[in-house]
Amino acid sequence: FMMGSPTSEAGRSTIETEHNVTLTKGFYLGKYEVTQAEYEAVMTGNTNSLSATPSQYSGNPNRPVEQVSWDDIQVFLTRLNDAEQTAGRLPSGWEYVLPTEAEWEYACRAGTTTAYSWGSTIATTNANYTSSGIGQTRDVGQYAANPWGFFDMHGNVWEWTADWYGTYPWFAVTDPSGPTSGSDRVFRGGSWSNGGAAFLRSAKRGSILPSYRNSIIGFRVGF
Repeated sequence: FMMGSPTSEAGRSTIETEHNVTLTKGFYLGKYEVTQAEYEAVMTGNTNSLSATPSQYSGNPNRPVEQVSWDDIQVFLTRLNDAEQTAGRLPSGWEYVLPTEAEWEYACRAGTTTAYSWGSTIATTNANYTSSGIGQTRDVGQYAANPWGFFDMHGNVWEWTADWYGTYPWFAVTDPSGPTSGSDRVFRGGSWSNGGAAFLRSAKRGSILPSYRNSIIGFRVGF
């Protein structure tokens, strides 16, 4: 698929250099953002002094968890994998992870080449973003899924990915996983706040320190 954005796309950034990406390995991805209830179920009793109910909009079990850093999510994933292995529900050789930036965009686009998975323009009926006027998160799955059945890939909360932030290549690549080191981790997808429609585009990239927490950032689990 073509990752990044064409120079003709409204609202694009120069860090979105369009390039061809081939993914050779199949993967699964959660159809919803991880919810507060799911996060609490995994993180209750953790020994890392992390809250199992960190969200600013807490007490809403079906809303996405937020106020979780990339580092916090590594603890969540370790606990989830241990629990599922112990229960015998995790196939040998598999583990729950954050998707790579390329996997995330591939799933978000769902075979489309437009700015959004539904087309070239956005309306408040498409996603929870600044113009929606809601001013906070919503329960997951309140807007139509993309063509591959993923909900809220645009809006609600930004979603952490596995990758360190790096400059895109201009040439074709296979199974990219970002730089081997860096200072910032990548998050994708836009949120209920902090910007207009351009922030929800499939190609839009964000990056910040992996220790950062905010009510606009959550995550989705890959497998």
